[in-house]
Amino acid sequence: MKDSLFLKAAFSEQTERPPVWMMRQAGRFMPQYWEIKNKYSFLEMCKTPEIAADVTMLPVDLLDIDAAILFSDILVTGEAMGGDLSFTQGVGPKFANPVRTQADIDALETNVGDRLQYVADAIKVIQQRLNGRIPLIGFAGAPFTVMSYLVEGGSSKDFKLTKLMLHNHPEMAHQLLSKIATVTADYLNLQIAAGVNAVQIFDSWAQALSWDDYTEFSHRYIQEIISKLNRKDIPVISFCKGSSVFAPLMAEAKPDVVSIDWNVDLLDIKHRLPANVAVQGNLDPHILYADKKVIKERIHRLFERMRGENGFIFNLGHGIMPDIPFNNVKYAVEVIKEFRY
Repeated sequence: MKDSLFLKAAFSEQTERPPVWMMRQAGRFMPQYWEIKNKYSFLEMCKTPEIAADVTMLPVDLLDIDAAILFSDILVTGEAMGGDLSFTQGVGPKFANPVRTQADIDALETNVGDRLQYVADAIKVIQQRLNGRIPLIGFAGAPFTVMSYLVEGGSSKDFKLTKLMLHNHPEMAHQLLSKIATVTADYLNLQIAAGVNAVQIFDSWAQALSWDDYTEFSHRYIQEIISKLNRKDIPVISFCKGSSVFAPLMAEAKPDVVSIDWNVDLLDIKHRLPANVAVQGNLDPHILYADKKVIKERIHRLFERMRGENGFIFNLGHGIMPDIPFNNVKYAVEVIKEFRY
């Protein structure tokens, strides 16, 4: 793995071109994903190591990207703690037993590694298949994001119930976040022990928070998690929607990489971070809907902007949308892999 462009860039070393992987790269924009998805439920796919490996390998084999990311979901930690989790087509994730009272929080368990063993098993299968070709990224949901699903009982547009807990019952919110943080650190260490080569923490809904609330209810728990990781030779990537605002604070948690959304100039944010913190990003995923000449021009524009900077991993500012044409994604990867500084 020492020749991996992705790992070199993650540790802020020089690379001849930016490495590429994309969030949600093993997802619904691929016909081959649907061939598998139509046979199994989403949770079956996550919990069956051979199937999780099949899906993880799709972008490796079809797109030739520079890093694979484990096929799983950020909410498996919430389920392991006692959440009654289901996924419904067109609706998304649901927790049938939302966490809204002190008794609900008290009932959540934290010693749950055995319930997540299927993830470790999947990692071992994937690494056998990768056979050292490229690194494998493991991941987990950040405590605030997982909390929001547990409290709301699913996806939310306004996070009203979550924010009510933060503001009216902050001590309850901290108890809940602390429990999730404990499970998350253990879970990421389980993935590291199973053989992942990097980990990413996803705080998908951090942009719902004010600066003060992000500091108190998100950042401190991500900092706690990162401090507990067995991270020797394992780069840690911190991602949130809202990273264009929160990146300087995110860097204080001491990740190796901060993944940046598309609302900011990437070079500007890189220069505002410590020299040893790499950046990942930050193409607007909507550009992948555009004509190929636009895709190429925008990728080259980003790369020219970052010319001369060590510690740059190409990614999207968020995940690939399900209806982006597969051929456009493939073309984008080809453009990136042909580029040289």
